[in-house]
Amino acid sequence: MATTKMRSLGSGCLSQITTIFLDLDNTLIPTRKADAKACNKLVDFLQEEHGMSREAALVSTSTFLRTFRRCPDNEELPLEEWRCHLWSEALPEPFKCLSSEVYRTWLQLRLRYMAPTAENVKLLESLRSNFILALITNGPSAAQWEKVNRLNLAKYFDCILVSGDLPWEKPDARIYHAACNLLSVQAHQCIMIGDKLETDIQGGKEAKLGATFWLPLTSAERAEPQVGLMPDFTIHNLSDILAVLPCGGKTCGRFPASRNRCSSIGTTGSGAMRRARVPYNRRVASLPDLDNCNSNSSDGS
Repeated sequence: MATTKMRSLGSGCLSQITTIFLDLDNTLIPTRKADAKACNKLVDFLQEEHGMSREAALVSTSTFLRTFRRCPDNEELPLEEWRCHLWSEALPEPFKCLSSEVYRTWLQLRLRYMAPTAENVKLLESLRSNFILALITNGPSAAQWEKVNRLNLAKYFDCILVSGDLPWEKPDARIYHAACNLLSVQAHQCIMIGDKLETDIQGGKEAKLGATFWLPLTSAERAEPQVGLMPDFTIHNLSDILAVLPCGGKTCGRFPASRNRCSSIGTTGSGAMRRARVPYNRRVASLPDLDNCNSNSSDGS
């Protein structure tokens, strides 16, 4: 479906764009849909493999999903331990003893459904020929890096910033400016693409980026955007940006053959000062074999 232009931009505005900032959840990958699909599939698993009634399975999965979305991570516990705890709380007696197995099955399903579509992979490969790419995501560090690493996303980006590693999160303009500094680009040379008006779009505007692109989750959101948070463009699919960006997805010869990738970023926050070093190629330690749902190894750091 065609891109909708929200306001008139100067003819030279987008021609200056060299850098694309992408949101992760519900923009590049279908996180919310994947969570729902994984839990729906688990209902069948609990029924067929463990004899739980459908009603009890539905209550358990919906309870887990609700509490998980409210608190996806606990800094004091490894990811596996925290998620097993949430499943133990959600499962009825006498099924609480299955929390570890259910967690591993859920994780396998979740990552399967969360994988970027073939269309989005092709888009990333095309954009890499024309633009500098950065992934800027809000969320707990271990949980977000698990997605990046498990879905093999790092290879597409010159910079990855996770708010859990930093003193700020979107919509704070400083997280965008940190990416700009790291990539040696100016804010007006960058665009932000995301699904949330109050974080991705507002933050992009406060950071004075060249343009903002909104990818709403639902048609209802698209029909009634929040007043004061109007994006420059509303798109229906991520690939719609090719119709607006310079080069239209064709190689411009914009970059030299050898291109530096960022290795780390040092940051300091105001007030309670904090310094964090964020390696680009960070990895979540001790990831389990997801093809083996009986694996007892930890998937958290």
